[in-house]
Amino acid sequence: MRALVQKIHRCTLSVDDQIVSKVGYGLLVTVGVNRFDTMEDVKYVAHKIANMRMFKGGNDKLTKNLYDVNGEILVVSNFTLQAEIRSGTRPNFSHAMEPEKANELYLALAQEFRNLGVKNVEIGSFRHHMHLDTILDGPFNIIIDTNKTGE
Repeated sequence: MRALVQKIHRCTLSVDDQIVSKVGYGLLVTVGVNRFDTMEDVKYVAHKIANMRMFKGGNDKLTKNLYDVNGEILVVSNFTLQAEIRSGTRPNFSHAMEPEKANELYLALAQEFRNLGVKNVEIGSFRHHMHLDTILDGPFNIIIDTNKTGE
């Protein structure tokens, strides 16, 4: 499982000009599910993200996590995070999990954030072309990867 975690001031996600999700201050998490991922990966990624100290505290140091700032999360499925581009110029998506199972783990990730007590967890629209109107904070981006392919 590969997740791109971005600190945001706010984000609105729409499909076909219809707003699907909105969150305020917190995190935008785009996630690509690998064909070898399991619920173990879901729990690891959720725990890591929810507890990661990405927010400034005293002395301008990164000492606060999502709970400390009462932050929200928007989780968006993004299979393109599993792209392989080592040879040639056309991305290869063979590491991405098949859609039905990927959707299950994607939804499980959002639920795991809820189970961990995150204030507000919203999701995108699986397998749809989405538009994200996002105000990044920083920018501050972290990649989390539970890669099991050995590559």
